[in-house]
Amino acid sequence: MRLPLSYMLSYPFARKWSVPLVIFTSSLFACSHEPGKRDENVQNKGDVAVASITDEHVKPVVYQVFTRLFGNTNTTNKSWGTIEENGVGKFSDFTDEALQGIKELGVSHIWYTGVPHHDVITDYSEYGISNDDPDVVKGRAGSPYAVKDYYTVNPDLADDPANRLAEFEALIERTHKNGMKVIIDIVPNHVARNYQSLAKPDGANDFGEKDDVSLEYARDNNFYYVVGQDFLVPKAPQGYQPLGGETHLLADGEFKESPAKWTGNGSRKAQPDANDWYETVKVNYGVKPDGTYDFAMLPALYANKTADEHVVFWADKSVPDSWIKFRDITRYWLAKGVDGFRYDMAEMVPVAFWSYLNSHIKHINPDAFLLAEVYDPSKYREYITLGKMDFLYDKVGFYDSLKGVMQGHLPASVITKAHSEVADIEQHMLHFLENHDEQRIASPQFVGSSELGKPALVVSALISRAPTLIYFGQEVGEDGSENMGFGSASRTTIFDYAGVPAHQRWMNQGKFDGGLLAPSERALRDYYRRVLRISASQSAMEGHYVDLHSVNLNQNNNNDVATYNEALYSFSRFNDEQKIVVVSNFSQAGKQFELAIPESLVSKWDLPDGEYTMFDLLSDQKMNIRVENQKARISMTLGSLQSVVLNLVK
Repeated sequence: MRLPLSYMLSYPFARKWSVPLVIFTSSLFACSHEPGKRDENVQNKGDVAVASITDEHVKPVVYQVFTRLFGNTNTTNKSWGTIEENGVGKFSDFTDEALQGIKELGVSHIWYTGVPHHDVITDYSEYGISNDDPDVVKGRAGSPYAVKDYYTVNPDLADDPANRLAEFEALIERTHKNGMKVIIDIVPNHVARNYQSLAKPDGANDFGEKDDVSLEYARDNNFYYVVGQDFLVPKAPQGYQPLGGETHLLADGEFKESPAKWTGNGSRKAQPDANDWYETVKVNYGVKPDGTYDFAMLPALYANKTADEHVVFWADKSVPDSWIKFRDITRYWLAKGVDGFRYDMAEMVPVAFWSYLNSHIKHINPDAFLLAEVYDPSKYREYITLGKMDFLYDKVGFYDSLKGVMQGHLPASVITKAHSEVADIEQHMLHFLENHDEQRIASPQFVGSSELGKPALVVSALISRAPTLIYFGQEVGEDGSENMGFGSASRTTIFDYAGVPAHQRWMNQGKFDGGLLAPSERALRDYYRRVLRISASQSAMEGHYVDLHSVNLNQNNNNDVATYNEALYSFSRFNDEQKIVVVSNFSQAGKQFELAIPESLVSKWDLPDGEYTMFDLLSDQKMNIRVENQKARISMTLGSLQSVVLNLVK
């Protein structure tokens, strides 16, 4: 989604491993996936159990980086500042040292956000690039989701804009050399109003180049048209001026487009509202204005068929031109070594198109990582099974519930509920606590302290087989407090040139050694490293999940004094090789209690009566688990916001 102008003071939604589908048959053992055989990856050093990491990941860890911000060392942060005033990061800033600093967090994939060439205000006309109009560009650096040319990259990111594509290809190679894979954005729902590719292959046509603009709709038109009307720039909310009011040759309240096109969010007005995604135009996928489809329907039985079988289905079908254009775009980037794509607002594009696109991608690279932004839970399963997506955002259920627990207005039981609602597809639901659309944890608008995010990190990263996503700067407590122009504090800007202070302290003028971090920031990053490496490498993370929270709440409800309560959350992850118990304290007060392990789980673990040692993979702590009459208990004392990840030693 895109940032409406009227929201600028609050900056809300600014834009907002392939694995098998498993049907779960047990409410207790909510994951029936058969774990693979792997080394346990735990090194016991005296009483200390520490997680190690190998190049083979049990499950992915994705590091999202806003590419233009990552390497910027400039600390000016002037509102609406130019690229000269505020600086900009480059592809070349991702040195081997920077990439190793990312990898040490357990990262398997880097999502380089904002790579395709999108509208910017900086003048690159000397390179043959047309200037972009501030009346239809958000911010000075532009929205990464208003793509202007899919066959090249943002010139801001290159040391030599004329050589920008080669510089990105070198970054792909460096990322691979450092043991990680590359993800970039694809935005099929919309493109920039002034889309024009300078770099398209011979024989390719631009979006809209062959359209019959006398028709509102035609199947092979790339856009929809408001026939007989010219585009009008939206009426700006009171107090808003492009570029903060700076004089600019093109900032005249006009943008030539005749006839007007439908706007990216589906507005059919020649003059969209300021809250619409007015900087973009909607792409036509063969969906008629009345909502009916102008393409072959994919039979429901294809939910159980392979990607190659989907390719065969589409082989003899005539498909809309826009489908072919995006297939060719993804082929282009796969050939350059890109390993996967993050799809913006995927639910606004028909599922049949995703079957077509993703099956063709998987035909070329079966291991391509395909992540989709989908917010409607009723559509999750069709986008996974029929649409051949690997992963979807688990925002509306899991993230929103966990955020409420972190903020103290929801009980921890909502986590269990949210997780159970996607139990049959949990391995496809990517978990995150921050991304470019969401508020920074440390912002006052979220919880105001990165420390309060620590128990949530443990739960989010370890509760399922799904990948974990971390947004750059999250691991050092970045608070998003800068107001850079288009938008306000709480989310790090994606529209303007800026430096990211806490991240810059880790960057340390390009040394990427954390040399300027405060002790608390250094400790937070180490905590993230430990948790994410557990997520990435411990074999139990691909095993079974058991809810312990409900068991312990019910137990305490039957006692006179409840010691386990809704400020705590607990679960187990296990397979044949490894048994783990995770307990997190969301309270800033210490907790002392006995954690009950139900007889059914003790039986699955095959634990005879007796006493056993459990090592905390996050610290040097060890605890004992006592088994009597096949029921087990662990006496626990947790400090403020403390979590433990207890690994059973038999």
